Amino acid sequence: MSEPEMQAWRSGVRDWLHSMLPQRPERPEGPADYAVFQNITDEAERSLLERVRAYRRQRYDAGYGAIALPEELGGAGLSMQYVVAFTEEEQAFDPPQSTELISVTCGLVGPTIATFGTAEQRAKYARAFLRSDLLCCQLFSEPGAGSDLAAVATSAVFAEGDGWLLEGQKVWSSGARFADYGLLLARTDREVAKQAGLTMFLIPMDAPGVEIRPIRQMSGASSFNEVFLSGVRVGDDMRVGPVGEGWKVANATLGFERTASGQGTRRKGGSFEDLLRLARTLGKSGDPVVRQELADVYVRTQLRAATTERVARAAAAGVAPGPAASIGKLVASANLMRIAEVASALLGARIAADSGEPDGFAWTEHVLGAPGYRLAGGTDEIQRNIIGERVLGLPREPRVDKGMPYSKLPRSG
Repeated sequence: MSEPEMQAWRSGVRDWLHSMLPQRPERPEGPADYAVFQNITDEAERSLLERVRAYRRQRYDAGYGAIALPEELGGAGLSMQYVVAFTEEEQAFDPPQSTELISVTCGLVGPTIATFGTAEQRAKYARAFLRSDLLCCQLFSEPGAGSDLAAVATSAVFAEGDGWLLEGQKVWSSGARFADYGLLLARTDREVAKQAGLTMFLIPMDAPGVEIRPIRQMSGASSFNEVFLSGVRVGDDMRVGPVGEGWKVANATLGFERTASGQGTRRKGGSFEDLLRLARTLGKSGDPVVRQELADVYVRTQLRAATTERVARAAAAGVAPGPAASIGKLVASANLMRIAEVASALLGARIAADSGEPDGFAWTEHVLGAPGYRLAGGTDEIQRNIIGERVLGLPREPRVDKGMPYSKLPRSG
């Protein structure tokens, strides 16, 4: 790819974005929103999803919906450099605020079905997910299998003529109650090592036996859900990939996160600019201690941006981000916590009750949501393990369960 070719492509992207979207305002209109995890009513989320899906469909039809996916799988067949370029151009515009469900559907599930699905599955679901005609949540984590995803206990038992019988519980499923389908990782063999006994399925979220319960977070939001499966039956035509290769499919799904840049992200929490504006509004921006705290947040913000840029550029060059992605996640969660600390100190008692003042009580959603980001997408402890083992070369943690059949694994309770 030559520089003139990229510039010409960028010019086409800008022209298309100009025809579709307004320019991004310096500051979002309406009440301040500092929520780390989206906190809106179900009715408002349905309305938002419709607006986002309308944009996503137009974007896909214009050739910008699955930029890095091969043409034979329904994408544009371009390199990651084009994904990065599109994301950079889109930042100057104001698309509808997206949701985690859109990110999962278009950025993770769509490519997974396009890659691992049968011809029939690709024809029926891949384009529909990539275009957001259908929505799909992720049913991976469980109460006893979060950081250790391979330990999932949800079972899938096959009976000739009856298909698969699913029993179990999933948790932390973003957008599950608005999804048409769920991409579910289940255990199909208990007598082999835990990674070897898993299989992936696509299940209708309105199937008999599927129960969805919202999880109320301490910030007030209910963006996550528990999903219970009791006697749920699906045909073998809903199996994604071979039996026993669910771990391979799951890892590929998670790997698509690095190619999903710009596929439906949203701002998480307050930023340095929001914090600086708050300090100025309160007349504290000249205080030496406050200025030192603001400088600390600014430096952390720049470090996060630099790490994100490094991961994006590595992906554009065809290099897996590796531990750099873990460093970025760790920096991001630490920065959110630091912003929460500084905002709380600046506001004092103002943050405890809604007095009607702008930029006051709204910060509670950041303060209460920031700790959760240390768990979402891989805990801080897991990220530190990855950095320690793969960057610093420290000895790996002992794995007493390595190669042990799942049925022999010790369990608590």
